[in-house]
Amino acid sequence: MKAARQTTLRDYTVLHGVGVHSGLPVTLTIHPADADTGLRFIRTGLNGSGHREISAEMGAVTATEFATVLGDATGPLVSTAEHVLAALSGLGVDNATVEIDGPEAPIMDGSAAPFVAAIDCVGLEALDQPRRYIRVLKPVRVALGDAFGEILPNPRGFRLDAQVQFDHPLIGRQELALDIKPDTFRHELARARTFGFMRDVTTLWNSGYALGASLENTLVVADNRILNPEGTRFRDEFVRHKMLDAIGDLTLAGGPLLATYRSVRGGHKLNNAVLNALMSDKSAWTWIEAEPVRSTRGHAEFAARAAAVFAPEIS
Repeated sequence: MKAARQTTLRDYTVLHGVGVHSGLPVTLTIHPADADTGLRFIRTGLNGSGHREISAEMGAVTATEFATVLGDATGPLVSTAEHVLAALSGLGVDNATVEIDGPEAPIMDGSAAPFVAAIDCVGLEALDQPRRYIRVLKPVRVALGDAFGEILPNPRGFRLDAQVQFDHPLIGRQELALDIKPDTFRHELARARTFGFMRDVTTLWNSGYALGASLENTLVVADNRILNPEGTRFRDEFVRHKMLDAIGDLTLAGGPLLATYRSVRGGHKLNNAVLNALMSDKSAWTWIEAEPVRSTRGHAEFAARAAAVFAPEIS
């Protein structure tokens, strides 16, 4: 069955923008990749060293303060990787190479929607190799201050259950739970934008962050109003964007998860901590291969379940 097979893009696609923290212009190109490549980044434009390549995996995370930063032993290579990773994972792309000529992925409009549109424009292709899933076998929980995250077994697919709580009259407490499928991601989460508070701007600038932020790419919250003229895209856009970020961060597991992830007051740091706790406990997860050949009833049932949950729009 097609849904049990790995996927990649039909062709390459290019996006141009600026980094939300660096403010630097950047070009990002997503290339097709062979089966079993996974998701990889190639950083070009490096002085004296040409380019460097890293896998989008948990071990490549070098920082999670205001964004997810990936790097190697030489230092950070790609910052703010979470939105493009969320788009690839959310649409069911197993294999791709992301080429980037600057230190930070483009923020675009602050959401994953431009990446989704670029991927949809070229479409997906099914490959010959079966897809492999990471099946969570037991609960793993992490608490960081007043933030709490847990990942739970869910053999039926990947589900997100998130809650945010901000001491602000325009946000307060927001909760949402969704089964993550390509259409769900595309329509319910991809357009949710990164957000920030006017009260934090000076501190961020002085620390070298948010140098590229603007009303064109960030949902900005003042004391009593949203500064963006168009307002919010969703009534609960704040929790939706936290869910988008979580999908991108959990993509660093190295394969699609069969799990439910619950996050309370979470962010990049918590997402990374839960993923680290999961992957460090070898008894908490296992690889499952979706066999395209219906050799047993069990294989057929798993393939059908995978089709229902993860099937990208391919032909």
